[in-house]
Amino acid sequence: MNFPKKIILLFFITNLIAGCANDFIDDEVISISTENNNEELPIELEGNLEISDFIWRGLNNYYYWQGSVDNLSDNMVKDPIGYNKFISSNTNPNSFFYSLKHPDDRFSFIQEDYRELENTLQGVFSTFGVEFGLLRACLNCNDLIGFIKFIYKDSNADDKNIQRGDIFIGVNGNLLKTTNYQSLLFGDQESILLNMGKIENGAILRKNIDIELIREFDFQINPIQINSIINLENQQTNSTEKIGYLMYNQFIADKSEELNVVFKEFKDQAIDDLILDLRYNGGGSIRNCVELASMITGQFKNEIFAQEQWNKKTEAYLIDNFGKETLLNRFVSFLQSGEQINSLNLKRIFIITSSETASASELLINGLSPYIEVIHIGGQTTGKNVASITVYDYIDEEQTKNPNHTYAIQPIVLKIANSEGYADYTDGLIPDYFAEEKLQNLGSLGLKDEPLLSLALDIIKDSIVLTGKNEIYSNKYKLSNALVTKKQEMYSDKGKLFRKVLKSKL
Repeated sequence: MNFPKKIILLFFITNLIAGCANDFIDDEVISISTENNNEELPIELEGNLEISDFIWRGLNNYYYWQGSVDNLSDNMVKDPIGYNKFISSNTNPNSFFYSLKHPDDRFSFIQEDYRELENTLQGVFSTFGVEFGLLRACLNCNDLIGFIKFIYKDSNADDKNIQRGDIFIGVNGNLLKTTNYQSLLFGDQESILLNMGKIENGAILRKNIDIELIREFDFQINPIQINSIINLENQQTNSTEKIGYLMYNQFIADKSEELNVVFKEFKDQAIDDLILDLRYNGGGSIRNCVELASMITGQFKNEIFAQEQWNKKTEAYLIDNFGKETLLNRFVSFLQSGEQINSLNLKRIFIITSSETASASELLINGLSPYIEVIHIGGQTTGKNVASITVYDYIDEEQTKNPNHTYAIQPIVLKIANSEGYADYTDGLIPDYFAEEKLQNLGSLGLKDEPLLSLALDIIKDSIVLTGKNEIYSNKYKLSNALVTKKQEMYSDKGKLFRKVLKSKL
């Protein structure tokens, strides 16, 4: 799975992929030692065997389910000959990694090139400038319909004759199929030609229009897709209200300062309500999530926002070395940079979601719920209540990455709960007002008449009109793909605390 190629197929799938592993990590560095309690291994570790050893030791130390996976038991390394026989029989890094996963683990993954992973977690990826959505044309067929979810600001596609909701049925003259969409849309080609289409009277037709898109290989996303202030005439109160609107598409740790600027504008304009649009946000940094929660509120300084639950030996290490406080994420008044947070002190918030909403996005909803009223609008979320860290293969105390390979692993290492201890939402968070996007009427993001934003505004005005579910987006039509998991990533920013663990534990 090539991480950077953003795609998200499903109902609107377009995005990338990644998911939720999602869950938080900034630039933590985890070091893996090949020491084995000072015992000599009976064979030399080299090639893929060296990688298998790195994978096993990383999972043995940090994996959330380590105590429940027999082949990750600490007893494995007490028998060096048996251990080497075990890893020697599993020399394919990918298959070995996935063979060690717990059945309940939907999100851990291995990355062949950690540089791609690092870029993706920081919002740097390869893109044609648009987020594609893909749907099956019918229940049991292989034909696909592609459509444009949105266009990235300042990308090569920004000035193209293409917009949200446009449909395409082919690429480079080839009709989209379940068997070819990955090579057509997510290969390494420098450009693609979208063959546009339309739907008339239930029929999918070709338009005589082709749109060329040029790839940008190191595009830096601006997660703040849209921010605006909407003047809302409220006939119920006979007044004009100021509504802040923010579409936030990824939790990126080093974007907090830019986010804080947006909240300063909201604060200066004295907005009455805030609509936070997370429908395409698959997660990201926990720290960035906590800082955003603190911008929304401000009246809960130092109160517990979220609680972390690690595996027994890692949690014991954290408590012994850093105290129980390290397991807690509290509301803050300052960014990590030292900049004071622009807090709105809101008592309620409106949050828009979809089935693509995952990880840190779900944490924000769950973490805020004990403190303020969260009005949840849209689709049921992914259900990712766990977080990961990036584990590298370091060969020395200076954290030199092993020059023999570029593998890293992104294992789930913790389960995260809110201040009341609630974390049981693996089936997703259910909205208060259910609504899904309709391909026939996606609307323009950020405008008052965009359906989901319009619904939020109607709720604020107390004039709600619901039309029911839209079956075109039911699960039977969504295109599933393993790459989506990578995009839905929530990662912990505590990786640096574990630099001493491996030598003391292994």
